[in-house]
Amino acid sequence: MATTSSALIPCGQYKTSYRKDTTIFPTPASRGFAIAAVLLLCLAPLKIGGTELLSAYHLNLLIQIGYYGIAALGLNILVGFTGQISLGHAAFFGFGAFASAWLNNSWGVPVFWAIPLAGLMTTVVGMLFGIPAARIKGLYLAIATFAAQFILEDFFARADWFTGGSSGTIAQSFSIFGMQISGDRHYFYVVLTYVVILYLIGANLLRSRDGRAFIAVRDHYLSAEIMGINLTRYRVLSFGIAAFYAGVGGALFGHYLSFVSAESFTILLSIQFLGMIIIGGMGSVMGTLMGTAFMVLLPETVQAFSQTAGAYFPALTDGIAFLKEGAIGLAIVLFLIFEPDGLAHRWKMIKAYWKLYPFSY
Repeated sequence: MATTSSALIPCGQYKTSYRKDTTIFPTPASRGFAIAAVLLLCLAPLKIGGTELLSAYHLNLLIQIGYYGIAALGLNILVGFTGQISLGHAAFFGFGAFASAWLNNSWGVPVFWAIPLAGLMTTVVGMLFGIPAARIKGLYLAIATFAAQFILEDFFARADWFTGGSSGTIAQSFSIFGMQISGDRHYFYVVLTYVVILYLIGANLLRSRDGRAFIAVRDHYLSAEIMGINLTRYRVLSFGIAAFYAGVGGALFGHYLSFVSAESFTILLSIQFLGMIIIGGMGSVMGTLMGTAFMVLLPETVQAFSQTAGAYFPALTDGIAFLKEGAIGLAIVLFLIFEPDGLAHRWKMIKAYWKLYPFSY
């Protein structure tokens, strides 16, 4: 008589509690892949046998993805998770850059501390501009945040004591324990550290009581209010959190370039931030980073294609700037039409297909 083994082989992922259902990594494999990805990124700036694993150009792109991705996550918490809208995110990004440089230059605060303090200063500004969110929504809120963009732009141009006015201001290199950290290969680790920490904080925030309140406000604010959720508090709080992420991202941006100028934080950058979360997927932490990478790499890809094809069509080389901007706008429109849920949703569909293959139906 055949005997059966007492050991049972699990044939799926079973969630028996809310905590397990909202875990950051749904499977041990996904946690392993995330850890492996971070470890591989740690190797990116190194040289092996005198050979660089990644060139300075590629490290520059990764650093851009890092600080833009931090700011974009803040916007996704505001727009994708809370259902608010902001057309002035670039202004908060710029305020963080100027605030960190001001703290360091005027008060002697080390850059290591100036970056998070700049994030807190930007939080206060963001909550002030977020107060109208307690009373207005939709198009009216969009116009209010659009006005905030131009108010802060004008402030940057006029506040010589804070921003250096039209001349801009110097942002010192990152330093810790008296050691200067400059150059792409060293600064990459600074940005990577902030990305990992802030993305983990953001993912855990959305699993918390406040995160569930944000989603309730987004899905049906009347029902949320009946349940006892303070709409004013959570709407203003979401603006503050979004501004904090923008401020930290802007501070990293400023100290990377070593110079901050008001011309860098126009309404076009705000539109690009919106494009990042639309392409990546609104309401997705992972999608935010995917959308940021897409938006950073798209202009570089268009430029490389234009320069290659320019040998046959010289007009392409002359119109590189137009093609880069046009490609961004076209990408946003195409994603809104054909993939409104963004790259994160497409990635989930691909994983689901191969998980069930060959019975994917």
